[in-house]
Amino acid sequence: MGDLILLVDSKDRRYLLTLESGKEFHSHAGFIPHNELIGGDDGIHIKSTGGMEYLAIRPTMADVVLKMPRSAQIIYPKDLGQILISADIGNQHNVLESGVGSGALSIALLRCGAKVTGYELREDFAQRAIKNVTNFYGEEIVNRYSVNLGDAYEGFSDSNFDRMVLDLPEPWKVVDHIPATLKSGGVFVAYTPSITQVSKLRQRLETDNFVMLETMEILRRTWHVEGQAVRPDHRMVAHTGFITSARFIG
Repeated sequence: MGDLILLVDSKDRRYLLTLESGKEFHSHAGFIPHNELIGGDDGIHIKSTGGMEYLAIRPTMADVVLKMPRSAQIIYPKDLGQILISADIGNQHNVLESGVGSGALSIALLRCGAKVTGYELREDFAQRAIKNVTNFYGEEIVNRYSVNLGDAYEGFSDSNFDRMVLDLPEPWKVVDHIPATLKSGGVFVAYTPSITQVSKLRQRLETDNFVMLETMEILRRTWHVEGQAVRPDHRMVAHTGFITSARFIG
């Protein structure tokens, strides 16, 4: 397996590739041999056999998250950034992540220098996450990343974590396991799509052991800028999920 590369055409359509010698990228406009991209400079322009020109550039983390193979719904970049801030993820933090899905959140947590231990109920999701993470960082990331198969609602085999980040349908079922898992003073964060989930979670968290509770959603709006003519774009990425955070005081 080789490096990741992003191909961008004239209509801003984006294609994420993992370069491999002998492979080809195919589209309606012909194909491009991977060998013509391997070892090339970042930001070159290249034409397919059908004459379509592409920009070949190394992808950002956001590009990878949006375009990588997935077996579950991802957390979007606009929410990932806030999760990292709300959870106060830092270098060398020992982080428990449950509900790893396709690995988007894992990639973001690892970028901060954290050591991440994932828990995932489904083996196919776990394998997909591991593959996406190693494709992004390389095999050496296994020194800071592992995924255990297990049901988070039944508890965790590891303990002494600095942070706990959940992407689960029923995160309130994990709350009883927090005292045995998260350090006192640690940060708990849960990502949930619906306000009903938030309500149930907040009711469980409103005990003497949790302080500084907060729930938010992030709305992202881009702008159209053409000379002096500026306006909000007609479409925006509004609600995708809620981020609930709390400090655990054991």
